[in-house]
Amino acid sequence: MALLLPVAAVLLAGCSGRKPDERPEGAGAVVTAGTAVATTQAFPRIVWAIGTVTPRPGRFAELAAPSPTRVARIFVTAGQRVSEGDSLVEFERAPFDAGAKSADAALAAAQHAYARAVRLVQAGILPQKDSDQTAADLAQAQATAVLAHRSQQLATLRAPLAGVVTRMSAVLGASVDQTQPLVEVADPAALDVVFNVTPAEAARVHVGAVVTVTAGEGAAGEALGEGVVTAVGAAVDSLARAVPVRASMPRPARSLKIGESVFGRILTGVDAKAVAIPVAALVPSGGDSYQVFVVDSASVAHARPVSVGARTEALAEIATGLEAGETVVTTGAYGVEDGSKIVPARPARPPR
Repeated sequence: MALLLPVAAVLLAGCSGRKPDERPEGAGAVVTAGTAVATTQAFPRIVWAIGTVTPRPGRFAELAAPSPTRVARIFVTAGQRVSEGDSLVEFERAPFDAGAKSADAALAAAQHAYARAVRLVQAGILPQKDSDQTAADLAQAQATAVLAHRSQQLATLRAPLAGVVTRMSAVLGASVDQTQPLVEVADPAALDVVFNVTPAEAARVHVGAVVTVTAGEGAAGEALGEGVVTAVGAAVDSLARAVPVRASMPRPARSLKIGESVFGRILTGVDAKAVAIPVAALVPSGGDSYQVFVVDSASVAHARPVSVGARTEALAEIATGLEAGETVVTTGAYGVEDGSKIVPARPARPPR
């Protein structure tokens, strides 16, 4: 009798048209995976962005020669601290001094000609149009004299603010002109962070929003502290194709450096009743789309597309496609297929 049982099993398998170790058609694979229940909770809405440390407007200066000339003396180097009014670069003074004297002489002649024309017009010797012409010549001479004396003053570039020389490109004896920035001075205590965000993200950011900043280009970098959004750009930058968002950091954990890259988490609001699941449950389904595997009461996983809202490092907000209380696959979700049988993974035992 015992010998007949295996034979009967083989015959039944043969009659069913499949081998003993084959699953019935439509039956999913058995997968051991972690699961979690979607919950309703307050969820912060965050914009993630990479930013650059930049000088604050009004606390940064870029200086150049007033006109074509040569560098005669250099008083400072990059990295050196300066006070307001300190000499930075001096140019050859002779051309500027000569220009100022010439402008003064032309102004004196114009003043004399105007005074003479007024007297002759009053005496009826000259027509009024001659007096008007000398008045115009005098105004032009006055403007030329002002510019000449201003250039004479700028023959020595001086620091317009107290700070640090961040750039010095002047070379002794080199020819320069007004199109070549030679010296940059910035106040190291007045630095901001400018983040680049998409237009859609910029629409969610508001002045006064809190920004958590870390060093580098990722959230895992050195914590630098918190800042506050002070301005949101009204236009898309033509080069970066992004909207600039400026934030100030009154008390950074360490001194910031101009040009340093940082990473920011801009808090734009809080959704009091958001459906949240672990980030590990999200499975890319092509492009920017995601899906999750929802486990039913029979422990069978079903793929379902979802719309993802905000994220944190551990959780993701599900805008549409999932209800609170539903169970989703987390750890091991990438190995799951639609219809798979899910065996919940046992939590690891704590070490003794």
